Amino acid sequence: MFGQFILNLFIALLWLLLSDEDIPQLTTFFTGFVVGIGILYIMHRFFGTKFYLRRVTKIILLILIFIREILSSSYVIMKQILTPKLKITPGIIKYDTKLRGDWELTTLALLLTLTPGSVVMEVSDDGEAIYIHAMDLEDSRESLIKQIDKFERAIMEVTR
Repeated sequence: MFGQFILNLFIALLWLLLSDEDIPQLTTFFTGFVVGIGILYIMHRFFGTKFYLRRVTKIILLILIFIREILSSSYVIMKQILTPKLKITPGIIKYDTKLRGDWELTTLALLLTLTPGSVVMEVSDDGEAIYIHAMDLEDSRESLIKQIDKFERAIMEVTR
């Protein structure tokens, strides 16, 4: 993936150098970069790897999912805090994860911890289960599991 990006920069630089301009323009470089994207997309199957912009789009999708989950869980937390009588039942759940590898598990743990209302307390030694403290288990158990599933699918699309 990184090699394709370097090759794309090289194509853009060649485009810039081979253009007939007295003073090199930044727009010419960007035009060469876009042409390089097209060339690499056509030829990416010869490299034996996936097209590098596909992973970039998956990363952007993961960031958008994270922002949506932050906004929705922040709304739920604000609604619970602003009610006159606090009716929450905090608790700990065990979630068996399909993710493997330190990067995947760390990313999931960070995304869940940064989302309001849940904190990853521990990852099992074998990395197959995570223990999560949730602010309100009665109302949010299913939504928390759906949230974790969304994060897992997005992380697997980025890393695999």
